[in-house]
Amino acid sequence: MELLKQLFADRFGTQCEECLALAGGGSSRRYYRLSGSGYSAIGTVADDRRENEAFFAYTTHLHAKGMPVPELYAVHPDRRHYLQQDLGDRTLYALLHDKKRAGGGFDAEMVTLYKQALADLDAIQRAGRDMDFSLAFPRAAFDRRSMLWDLNYFKYFFLKLAHIPFDEEALENDFGRFIDYLLEADCTYFLYRDFQGRNIMVVDEQQGIAPRLAYIDYQGGRQGAAQYDVASLLYSAKSDLPEALRQELLRHYVALHGDSRFMDHFWGYLLVRIMQTLGAYGYRGYFERKPYFLESIPLAVNNLRTVTSDHQLPVRLPELERVWRAIGELRLAADPFPPDRLTVSVGSFSYKRGLPEDHSGNGGGFIFDCRALPNPGRYEQYRAYTGKDRPVVEFLEKEPAVDRFLDNVKGIVSQSIDKYLERKFTHLSVNFGCTGGQHRSVYCAERLARWIGETYPSVSIDLRHREQS
Repeated sequence: MELLKQLFADRFGTQCEECLALAGGGSSRRYYRLSGSGYSAIGTVADDRRENEAFFAYTTHLHAKGMPVPELYAVHPDRRHYLQQDLGDRTLYALLHDKKRAGGGFDAEMVTLYKQALADLDAIQRAGRDMDFSLAFPRAAFDRRSMLWDLNYFKYFFLKLAHIPFDEEALENDFGRFIDYLLEADCTYFLYRDFQGRNIMVVDEQQGIAPRLAYIDYQGGRQGAAQYDVASLLYSAKSDLPEALRQELLRHYVALHGDSRFMDHFWGYLLVRIMQTLGAYGYRGYFERKPYFLESIPLAVNNLRTVTSDHQLPVRLPELERVWRAIGELRLAADPFPPDRLTVSVGSFSYKRGLPEDHSGNGGGFIFDCRALPNPGRYEQYRAYTGKDRPVVEFLEKEPAVDRFLDNVKGIVSQSIDKYLERKFTHLSVNFGCTGGQHRSVYCAERLARWIGETYPSVSIDLRHREQS
């Protein structure tokens, strides 16, 4: 923390007045928002120096070519701490989600933004063709070995965990033929690798003014085919674009890209992307039992079912095609929790960003205000942590008021759970709010969820921290 603050002071000539921990993604990188005297920056602590060097090189290269990526403000000599431009908190995925929740969705504004994203992608792919890929991590190219990693990820973490039978030798032979076909494409572009709505920032969003887009999280990029990134955006499982819109956007990109052979390999790259996604969802969902990824599996399966039924690849892959058909025949509920079982949704939130919404459609439930409890956020040594981190946990465990508060909460909530189980209700929501949604509310939500799991083993628990995710 002190190193980030020193970088901030050196870069802006003023002291950092506030440093807040931000939600991380699927990596071990830790993010912080530093601010002071009207300046703001995102501080990152990342232990993998090879990955960091790739990010530094890519950012410097793309920014110099005028691409809409964050400016790299400062890098500490240890190459583990760095500052980059603060692009805000709004992502293209979040904007789409809000529109869907409000009864809208893919309106004219969203179509325009997606077309802008594809135009920017084409520019980024071309601007990165002369990148120094010797710094790429973990591979310089999306080559045979990279593809085999993804395909084996799919085999071991989806096929095996979903109990899809397969002939391993026949499948490996098909993998080889599939890769030979994919490598026939032009593989000299900058392949972003994870080009999807959560990595596209909506910047300067104001009433009556068209927002602009900026792009993050490309440190896993490498040299490869342009088709992969287009497939990643248009067939993102959770975004769930209508098929007609996908085709419209695909035609838009192809017209911009200008490669008459682009579609010769597009469906193949889409399939390898879907398989990589299913591997990730299988690991995070079937193995780690994370609800978000379990909810995503049926959407990815539906994408696979649509593509394999509508498009035939110009290469014979009998065992792989048999596996695709078996996956397409799966009947998976979008809700990972059984419909006749009580699910208690436990969450934390910040009052600054409004009350949490009830996504079950049932209404009701409880909201408990934690702002009367002792606040670790008032102390400098706790500000970078959340209610899940040991220093904050130890601080709150020492406060008798916290235990009294939670004992009262348990008494109220248990009365409802008992009655809901008796009447076979299926959903109850319990939320905790505090000022920033970072310390007290997170701690209380974690404690209550653990207590419910220990007290009511037949109840499913959906634990979510809104400001952390």
